Amino acid sequence: MTENVLPRDGASAWERVARRVEGQSWPAGALFVVATPIGNLGDLTLRAWQALDCADVIAAEDTRATRNLLEAWGIATPMMSAHRHNENSAAAAIVERLRAGERVALVSDAGTPAVSDPGARIVQAVRDAGFAVVPLPGPSAVVTALMAVGVTTDASPGFAFAGFAPTKSGARQRWMRQWMTVPGALVFYETPHRIRESLADLLAVAGPSRQVSLARELTKRFEEVATISLAQGPAWVDADPHREQGEYVVVLHPLAPVDDDAQAEDGGAGLDAWLDALLEHVSVRDAARIAARATGLSRDSIYARALARKPGASG
Repeated sequence: MTENVLPRDGASAWERVARRVEGQSWPAGALFVVATPIGNLGDLTLRAWQALDCADVIAAEDTRATRNLLEAWGIATPMMSAHRHNENSAAAAIVERLRAGERVALVSDAGTPAVSDPGARIVQAVRDAGFAVVPLPGPSAVVTALMAVGVTTDASPGFAFAGFAPTKSGARQRWMRQWMTVPGALVFYETPHRIRESLADLLAVAGPSRQVSLARELTKRFEEVATISLAQGPAWVDADPHREQGEYVVVLHPLAPVDDDAQAEDGGAGLDAWLDALLEHVSVRDAARIAARATGLSRDSIYARALARKPGASG
């Protein structure tokens, strides 16, 4: 039996907050960009619920998927289609509605519109036309995964979000090498039927000892977040057939800071792999600067190592 963990006096608290949110400004002739749950219906914010309810129309990536959310929350607002294949025409139609003084809410299938989801062109068109864009923050698969992994520390707070990985292996490896030039964690989306191949490409680019966190089914019943070395990737996928189901957020950890002595003892294979990727795109000097910032090693020692890996380079 599931224990009831609702807060005491929850109903009256909900009503109090609902009245305060309802009293906020909901300007006419504005586009409301609304983040929606990535799996758990309970993650819709109160403000998002009221925005969807007070809108004159909801522009949805997939009206069938959004209908399930609206029915669960008792929202009867009509919808229009706004997806990748009609984004330009949808943007024009939305601007006309705003000119007529309507409120338009923009949603994607799940998560945050215009962030690796349709919507950016619509936002740009609305802003260019001089109308207000009101962002309503909420669920994000990227941020949810980072919260579960704990990889963005004070020592290494940065991360790069790269969207979806390319579908073909050669293009995917080139894409990964480009992103390796960014200090900090690399976060990207991957589909379940390509997760095995994507991990193999990461292994080829970043080396077997590099740490990666794999987050699937986030906020859902079978949520799973695991941190493994890239060498363990194939065995981890094979250990459970369900791991080839559910969308993935992949978090490639930054190189851990180590001292120069430890780096010399282990041969620096991980650092060398990173330098090789950097040297395909930047000078020896810039590669040393980036690697020194990410690892904590001295720039001079890394410069010498990078120079040795690119004979004849002047930096």
